[in-house]
Amino acid sequence: MPRQKKIVDVRPDWDEYFMRIADVVAMRSNCSRRKVAAVVVSDHRIISTGYNGTPRNVKNCFEGGCPRCAGKVPSGSSLEECICVHAEQNAICQAAYYGIRLAGSTIYVTISPCLTCAKLIVNAGIREVVYGGEYAFTKQTLKLFKEAGVVCRRYVSPDE
Repeated sequence: MPRQKKIVDVRPDWDEYFMRIADVVAMRSNCSRRKVAAVVVSDHRIISTGYNGTPRNVKNCFEGGCPRCAGKVPSGSSLEECICVHAEQNAICQAAYYGIRLAGSTIYVTISPCLTCAKLIVNAGIREVVYGGEYAFTKQTLKLFKEAGVVCRRYVSPDE
């Protein structure tokens, strides 16, 4: 009896697939400081995306739309002056704008969510957060996710 050739699945797994898509979505960011993206998925299907930048109908950040980003303020400071919207916020807002339910979904984010985004993620009913790089991930953010029952894990690329 001839031996059957073993079939190897060379496709990316679901995490790699959605994180790579998030990397492409980040290319649409209009923030002059950092390009971040979020992809919301339900049943292995993309239901919303978002990237960071100025709000709808406001001059792009890279065109001077956000005075804070246009200035020489050190990273992480004067955030209350920034008018840019985070990628997670935009993904959640886009879903709301088009009437898409996020409860039970997973959000893939190129960097870890801040506390404000974590609160929105919890209240939107998103059940899992998969993130790439580290941002200002605080103990309070992790505690909030844990208490709310939101699974949060760092994605490690096969290239790392």
